[in-house]
Amino acid sequence: MPLLHVSQLKKSFLAPDGATHAVVDVSEFALEEKAQVALAGESGSGKTTLLNLIAGILKPDSGTIRLGGEEMSALSEPQRDRLRATKIGYIFQTFNLLQGYTVLENVLLGMSFGAGEDREFAMALLKRVGLENRLHHQPRQLSTGQQQRVAVARALANRPKLVLADEPTGNLDHANAREALALIREGCRENGAALLLVSHDREVLAQFETVQDLARINRAAAPKEVVS
Repeated sequence: MPLLHVSQLKKSFLAPDGATHAVVDVSEFALEEKAQVALAGESGSGKTTLLNLIAGILKPDSGTIRLGGEEMSALSEPQRDRLRATKIGYIFQTFNLLQGYTVLENVLLGMSFGAGEDREFAMALLKRVGLENRLHHQPRQLSTGQQQRVAVARALANRPKLVLADEPTGNLDHANAREALALIREGCRENGAALLLVSHDREVLAQFETVQDLARINRAAAPKEVVS
């Protein structure tokens, strides 16, 4: 059984004019344990919506999402939150760090929603991403590349089975993008997590052995003006 299995997954949204726009229509998609797969998707292809459905942030209109054999769409919202906290790490394009907290506190807070704080492991993760001298800095005191490293450490903090990455290098320059991608991939391998990354960046996609075209998977690939 694959780690992640998506079947007949559909999600639509109402536009301001009242029309219904299908954003996700995925017949089937699977991801094996510890696999690393990139989905190539342009703006409006439904990539963020798809990741949010897999993460349990959004609930589908229909279809199934099985993670580790557990059917996510059958769970209540608190149960989905719990499953996400314990089994999924999410790396957002905009990092989503808490600005009023330190680097270490951002990682520890992420842990608090899972199995609980493990200060030693949090510090080890931050050392692994080269931030052992920035533990007590706040995000605004870091460079963009350093903030992305915090986001990587936080995503791995609860030892997830699956890491989702939504355009994780989109706000980084070329050098920092390559470094961040290497950290994400190495971190997943070291912690035994599968990785599902979506990007439109050809240089990012070229680093993956397995790349799938999201437009082929998602039959409802939305128009570019529709926010994914």
